[in-house]
This record gives sequence, structure tokens and C-alpha cells, in this order.
Amino acid sequence: MEEQDLDVPERLLAHGGLPFKEKHRRRASLPVTNRYLEAGRKSGDSRRASIASIGSNSSSYTGSSSDEDDVNPREKEQRSSRGHTDFCVRNIELKAFGRREIEIAEQEMPGIVALRKRAAEDKPLRGARIVGCTHINAQTAVLIETLSELGAQVRWSACNIYSTQNEVAAALAEAGFPIFAWRGETEEDFWWCIDRCVNAENWQPNMILDDGGDATHLMLKKYPAMFKLIKGIVEESVTGVHRLYQLSKAAKLTVPAMNVNDSVTKTKFDNLYSCKESIVDSLKRSTDVMFGGKQVVVCGYGEVGKGCCQSLKGLGCIISITEIDPICALQACMDGFRVVKLNEVVRNVDIVVTATGNKNVVTREHMEKMKNGCIVCNMGHSNTEIDVGSLRTPDLTWEKVRSQVDHILWPDGRRIILIAEGRLVNLTCSSIPSFVVSVTAATQALALIELFNAPQGRYKSDVYLLPKKMGIYY
Repeated sequence: MEEQDLDVPERLLAHGGLPFKEKHRRRASLPVTNRYLEAGRKSGDSRRASIASIGSNSSSYTGSSSDEDDVNPREKEQRSSRGHTDFCVRNIELKAFGRREIEIAEQEMPGIVALRKRAAEDKPLRGARIVGCTHINAQTAVLIETLSELGAQVRWSACNIYSTQNEVAAALAEAGFPIFAWRGETEEDFWWCIDRCVNAENWQPNMILDDGGDATHLMLKKYPAMFKLIKGIVEESVTGVHRLYQLSKAAKLTVPAMNVNDSVTKTKFDNLYSCKESIVDSLKRSTDVMFGGKQVVVCGYGEVGKGCCQSLKGLGCIISITEIDPICALQACMDGFRVVKLNEVVRNVDIVVTATGNKNVVTREHMEKMKNGCIVCNMGHSNTEIDVGSLRTPDLTWEKVRSQVDHILWPDGRRIILIAEGRLVNLTCSSIPSFVVSVTAATQALALIELFNAPQGRYKSDVYLLPKKMGIYY
């Protein structure tokens, strides 16, 4: 497994965080679009200009998380009704709608709500100061409020620049939580938000709840002394777990970490059933594609891949699998799917879905061979599975046709449809089932309780798998 090194911007490392109102450049994908838009205006190419301007950078799957203006939230001075200013969200005025979203999610999250009620009196996380870096949506909000009910103090940022529900972030900020996230962050905004959660006045974190390893990465690289005071890390994604194992192997992991991703509750429920229901929803919302008869290749046949295949097969797709693990490959074969190499089928497929947790699974070479109109998307956590960077070259044209949907045009007129710039498609373009997330949220909370209350010496500086009995406790 190659190391996925997501570098923190040097200016952020050098100056201890960027000034609150500093102007900054947009994420790489947007200048590409804007550059072609400007070129279209100058040359009179109205078709390209109009297409490129259709998509919005910020509307969520509900249609409510929209950009009211082009002002970056870091340049706004916002205040909650209680006078709190320790947050940075798109628009605090969305708080009422966000609160309703959270209340709806709670109705479908019996596991985490039951844990909240059972442990609220004992306050097992009293004294815990948690830095959270996860997707910020209604389901995560229920987890955040549960951790607070159990006695923890939290500061939270997003692990994905496109998955934040702005209204939910506003509701959490209104409730007094230090939330630093909005939909459509730039890369620089992304690291700034995490830094604001890690480094704050009168704040010394002692726990990390991570999804992808970015908070762990920043703290270890920029605040090594602070990192040594951490009591434990809880990680829920394949990507983040791989990064933790890399740190452990290199003897750089100085605190115990809990691998929630491979726990029985996360693997058998969230990874499988959440992806099974959300892959079709996200593709329908973003492309309006009909699935019956479509040739689909799913890269990876782990639990995420299995869920995607079950759903797509049920709608009449003809599915092929790429898989390097022999056991998973055999499972795919026995489930009735062709196991192939991507190069063998890439010229004829209609949809490509990555679900491996690896990097550069779909390369520029593969995309050069794809048929006109092929849809390319990612169901893994990291945005490195599809080599999107290789598409940012002068010979290719990017056209944003709607929110999170880009057409990449080749000189010969052929185009592929890239969803969410290769980021996690279900949390970017649709919603996920609250009931399944309840299982994962309760597992994360239990892992935090275990690491925080464990006697000294129980856990060494290594990566541990959450015990099965603890995973099914609630």
C-alpha cells in the first residue's frame, strides 16, 4: 500500500494558521472552470461559457445548502443568538432548518440515542477534549451532541470539502459548538478549519475522532508536542486506518489508536448497507442515468464494493469486478460477477465506481480509453482513487454542468462525466441512511469512552481493533 501523503500547506505550517480574513485562491478545480469561462467570453464561445456557468459549487442534496454570496465564511463576522463567535460556517441564519434536520435524523438513530440516555448520568467522557474531523451532516450532529451529553468538550471540522450540510453546521454553531466547516471549502480552507480545531486559546485536546486521518496528520506534523498528550485516536475509514498502520510501522505513532473501520458493526452494516442504498441515489441525483442494461465496473469487492454491486445488480446493470485480493475476487466470482482487469473492459463500460481505499486506481491512461459519456465516480473515502490531477492539463476542457458534475472534454470531442471531482460520491451528492449511521456513531462513541477511561498500560502506542463484544454492546 502506497503512503497517501496529503501535505498541509506550508504557509499554514509556517505561520501557525492563516489570518482570519486573508484572501486566498480558490481550489484548483474552480480556476480551471473559471479560466475556460473567461476564455469563452473573450472568444465569443457562448456555448462553453453558458455550460460552465450552470453548475453551483455549493447546493446540497436537499437543495438547502446554497451559497448566498461569494464571500468566504472566513471573511464574515458571525455571531450566534447567545453571542458565541468561536465558529466559522456558511450562514448562521440556516440554524432553524438545520435543527429540524438533526431532529429528523434522531428519530432514525436509536442506537446512539439509547447510548446517550444510558450513559448521560455517568458522564464517562467528563474531562475529554475531542478534536473531530468527520463529515458534518445531520447524523454526525447527533453524535456530536451525544458526546457533549456524555461530558466531552469538542471542536469539529469537516473531513471532506463537499459533504458538509451548511444548515446542520449552522445549527451546531448556534448550540454553542465550535464548528469550522462549510460546503465548497478550498484546500487551504480545509486545512485552516482543522487547524482552528486543534489550536485554540485555552484548549489542549486529549482525544481525536478522525475520518481519513487528516486531523491526526496535521497535529503530528505541526504540533508534535501537543500530539504526545493525546490519550487516544479513533479512526473510522479505510484510508485513515492505513495511514495509522503506516505511522505505527515507522514508529511515529506515539499514542494508542482504535480501528473502528474494521469493527464488525462498521464493516457489516455501515460499509455494506449504507453504500448499498446510497450509490444509486447519488448517481440518480447527479446524472439522471437509467441503470438497466448499463455496463458497470466496480473496482474493489470489499464491503463497500459488495453493497454497490448488490444495488446496481438489482436495477439491471451488467457488472464486472476488479479486485487484487484473491479471497474477495473469489467471492465476486461466486456471487456471479466477472472478475476482470480494468484495462480489459474500460473501453466498453458505461459507469466506473472505485471502492478500494487505494490510490490511482483509475489513471489518465484508463480515462483516455473510456467511451464517450462514461460516468466515473468514487465510493472510497479518499479522493486519490481516481487520478483527477492528471486531468488538469491544457489539452482537456472542464465544463461544470451542475453541482458536483463536471464534463471532461477531449480534443476529439469525446467526454467523460466526473462526479464530485473524485470525492466520496454518496455523501457529496446524496444522503445516507440515518439508521445505519447510528450503528457506526455508537461504535465511535464507545471507542472514545474505552480509550479515554482505559487504565495506563492497557493500550500501547499501536493500532487496536475494537473488540466485538464492545461493538455489539449497545
